[in-house]
Amino acid sequence: MAQQEMELGSCCHGEVVEQLGAHMPSDECLYDVAELFKLFGDSTRMKILYALFESELCVCHMAQLLGLTQSAVSHQLRVLKGGRLVKPRREGKTVYYSLADDHVRKIIAQGMEHIME
Repeated sequence: MAQQEMELGSCCHGEVVEQLGAHMPSDECLYDVAELFKLFGDSTRMKILYALFESELCVCHMAQLLGLTQSAVSHQLRVLKGGRLVKPRREGKTVYYSLADDHVRKIIAQGMEHIME
């Protein structure tokens, strides 16, 4: 600890570092955020998320729209559901998927806005 204090004291912006350090999220929290963003790191998952950004869809329609097999879509939906990015809704034998909440919608919208600049 004394070594760290000495290093901070010799830094020209030591007080800024100390202040930021006091508000830094835990490693566990940052790990969870990193894992969340990994879910956006696959182009197939992004295609599914973008399709769901526009409309609630069943697996069959997503597969047709994206030119994928139903099995491939189902696999990616399981991953996205596990990450709480999509939610299912059953209607009879058909399951429809949509984005889990407005946070997911905002992340996608901001990502699209960022790359379009």
